[in-house]
Amino acid sequence: MLDNSLFLSELGLREINQGTSTGSNWIKSNGNVKDIFSPVDGKKIASVIETDENAYEETLKISINSFMMWRKTPAPRRGEVVRQIGDALRINKSALGQLVSYEMGKSLQEGLGEVQEMIDICDFAVGLSRQLHGLTMHSERPDHRMYEQWHPLGVVGIISAFNFPVAVWSWNAMIAIVCGNVCVWKPSEKTPLSAVATQNIISDVLKKNNAEGILNLLTDCSSQLVGKKIAADKRVSLVSATGSTKMGKSVAEVVGKRLGKSLLELGGNNAMIISENANLNIAIRAAVFGAVGTAGQRCTTTRRLIIHESKYDKFKDLLVKAYSQIKIGNPLDEDYHMGPLIDRSAVKMYSDAIKSIKNDGGVALIDGEVLEGDRFGSGCYVTPAIYEVENKFRTVQNETFAPILYLIKYSELSEAIHIQNDVPQGLSSSIMTSKISEAEEFLSSIGSDCGIANVNIGTSGAEIGGAFGGEKETGGGRESGSDSWKAYMRRQTNTINYSDELPLAQGIKFDF
Repeated sequence: MLDNSLFLSELGLREINQGTSTGSNWIKSNGNVKDIFSPVDGKKIASVIETDENAYEETLKISINSFMMWRKTPAPRRGEVVRQIGDALRINKSALGQLVSYEMGKSLQEGLGEVQEMIDICDFAVGLSRQLHGLTMHSERPDHRMYEQWHPLGVVGIISAFNFPVAVWSWNAMIAIVCGNVCVWKPSEKTPLSAVATQNIISDVLKKNNAEGILNLLTDCSSQLVGKKIAADKRVSLVSATGSTKMGKSVAEVVGKRLGKSLLELGGNNAMIISENANLNIAIRAAVFGAVGTAGQRCTTTRRLIIHESKYDKFKDLLVKAYSQIKIGNPLDEDYHMGPLIDRSAVKMYSDAIKSIKNDGGVALIDGEVLEGDRFGSGCYVTPAIYEVENKFRTVQNETFAPILYLIKYSELSEAIHIQNDVPQGLSSSIMTSKISEAEEFLSSIGSDCGIANVNIGTSGAEIGGAFGGEKETGGGRESGSDSWKAYMRRQTNTINYSDELPLAQGIKFDF
């Protein structure tokens, strides 16, 4: 078993940690001291001093002053700072991955994978720093040139969720700072220590490069003061928020009232269609990892399996057999597949959802239960559950952030696609099929309405090279790869007249 004290010390965590930082500078706050406990064993990890109003104001002022300098720094030079951040994360990958696993409860492999995502997005952003290009257009007026260019926005607020304590921050932050912005980060109130550790890791890079105030940290574990202030603050040009649909609607409303910009990555209710032409060996692996990985606490977790009637009974048998082999326990021990839920409130949500689905008429294939005993002393461990349902059930229409999987039968592909789309959320989706016409229909305009649509891979997980996000109540925003960098910049169209005359557009005459 790993020694927790070793990786905590390696990451510079103390018994009590300041939670407000502008890089290498930790700002003193008189906020509440919040104890953080691990869902793995229920033990206290360390404490964080929350950001108070004075610390918030000081951090914002430093951020704004830093932006005045940072926006003039050439983009390739900004990319060089990101490259160094990536190298610092490489050195600390093992320790930070262990902390993510211990503080959040995901498996060690997933914790290490999350830090690898941070490293990967740094590599992506370094290349991007030399590709922030616009377009040139032909003017209708003689001796005129038109083009567009992109400028940084200013201060970008990042509100991240507990299930990916550090990776989602990096998706936003590394792209944002390469674009010339500065960032203020409000991590989840449930996982602030991973954020404090990350700030410790990058502090030397920021100090060495005279980049203090570029990446800033604000913590709030009890009052929601910081998140509300970021959303309402006119000095914050863009708010990128990851979390529940309820939270996202609140942020969007507040940011929208001040005509600010928001980038929302919210809930998912993801389905996998298992066609009569599916390779079941692939499908079962994708379904089980999609439903059980991170204890069902990914926004891309597989929540619904829509199975062709000809494969339904066989696939049920495969699921029962596979679930019987899932080992639940301390996620820092690589012998276990699944760790705990984040806290006891999540356990209650899991139990309430199971009661609700049974009241709706759901039939248990594998009934869920809360695990007890010395090995599960934190009270946060549950078993993955499977229920046969109808898509219209109220509980099925809502996202439950837990390892609960719903089975639905279909006969025609059009019916399966309708079921897939007939929920309020629209993040991730997939189809398992070896028939190209089915795959193409699923990916067409009459197919999946999600921001992510996969063929012969699961719904869970995404590479940093593709834009990540979804439609409908998932929020519509995009993070990470592709051209999502444009969300962090303002577009400007430029026209240059290099003649000695002033012809007007559309041939308008205005002589005097």
